[in-house]
Amino acid sequence: MQKGRFIVVEGLEGAGKTSAIQTVQHWLEQHQIDFISTREPGGTPLAEQIRTLVKQVQDEQVAPETELLLMYAARMQLVKSRIEPALAQGQWVLGDRHDLSSRAYQGGGRQLSESLINQIRTAVLGSLRPDLTLYLDIDPAIGLARARARGELDRIEQEQLAFFQRTRAKYQQIANEETGIVQLDASQPMAAVQQHIVGALDQWFAGLQE
Repeated sequence: MQKGRFIVVEGLEGAGKTSAIQTVQHWLEQHQIDFISTREPGGTPLAEQIRTLVKQVQDEQVAPETELLLMYAARMQLVKSRIEPALAQGQWVLGDRHDLSSRAYQGGGRQLSESLINQIRTAVLGSLRPDLTLYLDIDPAIGLARARARGELDRIEQEQLAFFQRTRAKYQQIANEETGIVQLDASQPMAAVQQHIVGALDQWFAGLQE
């Protein structure tokens, strides 16, 4: 049985994740690879309820630590219910966000300590890591303008620009320090971004065959 692989698409609001995911899906279909698609937070009925809690505007101030724990609760449910079973059966998994989002948004944006996040991610994920992460990098001001054009902003999208600047800086830091993350300039025209995504997938996939 072939080994299942885990590909994740990451990026700020308005970075073009939806188009990127469609590009990866098309690439997987062209290569006749059996896969499932997931999103975070969400991806299972229970995790989708947690997503609603996280995303909707609340009457009370949501503590950063509460937000972090809700994200990991949803992630745990998705990993146990869908991601790990799929990988065990040799299926590939395509994720719209994963653990890197928490490290960037709650670690960078909310400025929670790395040690706290690492303790939780170790408890929740163990050794599970994506095989490939495609990080769509964009200036937060451009991304938020795109997000606003789509319609009403959720609770996190309503944060100040400085929050997203810190989030982007953390994304970039991790992408520069860790292997398995390909950083793509998402401010380019969509066709160019799609071309770079396919190129990154082809290069990575060729490495798997060696």
